[in-house]
Amino acid sequence: MAALDEAMAGDDPLQLFNTWFAEAETAAIDEVNAMVLATSDAEGKAHARIVLLKGLDTNGFVFFTNYSSAKGQEIAANHNAALVFFWKELERQVRIEGQIEKISATDSDAYFQSRPADSRLGAWASEQSKPIADRQVLDDNYNNYKQKFGENIPRPEHWGGYRLVPETVEFWQGRSNRMHDRIRFRRQATSWAKERLAP
Repeated sequence: MAALDEAMAGDDPLQLFNTWFAEAETAAIDEVNAMVLATSDAEGKAHARIVLLKGLDTNGFVFFTNYSSAKGQEIAANHNAALVFFWKELERQVRIEGQIEKISATDSDAYFQSRPADSRLGAWASEQSKPIADRQVLDDNYNNYKQKFGENIPRPEHWGGYRLVPETVEFWQGRSNRMHDRIRFRRQATSWAKERLAP
């Protein structure tokens, strides 16, 4: 039976996350980097969707999107947000809460240029979250930008990366008897406080 105890969790939640992420990759889970991003708008209404984790460093979890999209506007209104990873095959969940910030334009440029040309054109062609008359609008925009840029497709100013800087990270390890393991880390000034939660 899988388990998670305080000693196994260690003292750094990002190190434990990296270990769990690698184990999920080894388990050949589809879209291992898929995560729920929960935000709230200026009125306090909650919104959630799946986005893909594209980077993790000592500062936090990085993803990319259209800054003018619904989630971009929500982030601009309220920097508090949450992420959830769920790897059913391993009976594991990770919940992360913290503040979102934009990454540097240089880092956004570097990632953008690593994307396939079709994806780069899509960032220009789609006014994400905006109502459109029909599919033809997207196709026309795509073709227009393809003719305009050719192979040299720059990053649009409205597209780039965000980083969620974690304040709390909770690891959930399922057990068949429903007595699951939950270990939560909370950021302190220079370290992390760790505690066990009842399932």
